[in-house]
Amino acid sequence: MAKHAVFSSGSQIWRSVACAKSELRLDLTLACGQSFRWRETAEGHWTGVMGGRVWTLTQTDDTLWYHVYNHQDKQNGGCGGRKRRAAVPLQEENMSEKRFRDASKKEEEDKPVAVCPLQSGEMEEEMLRDYFQLDVNMGGLYREWGAADSHFQHIADVFTGIRMLRQDPTECLFSFICTSNNHISRIQGMVERLCQTLGPPLCQLDQTSYHDFPSLSSLADSSVEARLRGLGFGYRARFLQQSASQILDKHEPQWLEGLRSVSYLQAHKALCALPGVGSKVADCVCLMALDKAEAVPVDTHVWQIAKRDYKYAADKGQKTITDRLYRDIGDFFRKLWGPYAGWAQSVLFCADLKKFQNLRENADVKQIKKEKEGEGKGTTVCRKTKVKRE
Repeated sequence: MAKHAVFSSGSQIWRSVACAKSELRLDLTLACGQSFRWRETAEGHWTGVMGGRVWTLTQTDDTLWYHVYNHQDKQNGGCGGRKRRAAVPLQEENMSEKRFRDASKKEEEDKPVAVCPLQSGEMEEEMLRDYFQLDVNMGGLYREWGAADSHFQHIADVFTGIRMLRQDPTECLFSFICTSNNHISRIQGMVERLCQTLGPPLCQLDQTSYHDFPSLSSLADSSVEARLRGLGFGYRARFLQQSASQILDKHEPQWLEGLRSVSYLQAHKALCALPGVGSKVADCVCLMALDKAEAVPVDTHVWQIAKRDYKYAADKGQKTITDRLYRDIGDFFRKLWGPYAGWAQSVLFCADLKKFQNLRENADVKQIKKEKEGEGKGTTVCRKTKVKRE
């Protein structure tokens, strides 16, 4: 059975893209609630499904490394029956075969296997660049946001390299329909069960089966609601089936992708017409799949950030997020951070997650150190009060 690739076992099967950690941090970007399909399968190694392929990603200080597995070979139940590695020159492959010709059959079966054609390597690099939007200069954006917002600068010293993913619109939409009254770990489980139940199989690694995301037609089937309710989706099962059915009945198959070419407000309004899609889910899809960098998803966490860290007081004591309050908070952050406000918001959202509390405390320590240095120079400063976060 094929195994998950590990960089320490040899770099021959890995490809690379030049990318500094200041521009992308996998541990933060892939675990902050944007996508729910990535798992850390070894220390610093993230395996997930993207673009109909199974990937393992890892990184060094200035390089993003990736390995792509073959689709499932039905005859052997693994990750492809062919052992030839992608884009390895013939003479290098001969040397590799000679080096390992005496390996046992089990060791041979345990090797991770990559997609075969040479040209697929170029296509996969482009897919990866597109997925992480590596053409966007995060260093420049962080400097702009920090110059406009001292609180952001305080957070940015530690939470670097958090990028917005450019996800498949169908996967993004139906994943976020699952997020209603939910938390990240439970959403991950739901999305995994959704793919295992309705998505085509791709690969099996270390007893773990990977499936592609279901198609709209699979999600729209009349049997889906009952099947998903049986898997613990509750009322979300109906929204998933009905939204898929509505898209196929009223729009073209590529309608969701087409929303990338319309304005933010148009895309937001169109998404909100779907069952189970409110303003927050629509903004998540706009930001994470439809190229609307100004979209600012607002939930209770973001509302608390606005009040606690920015002294936002326009809610007049309201206890719930009304439509008007939602718009006002989004406009507040868009005015503060500019056209990439949604990207900046994702940094603060990530910093507020409990799983990253240790990093946040490091940021607080750095801030206190700076304040003490300022006091030593006769500068007047106001220290932040440490706040316990949920």
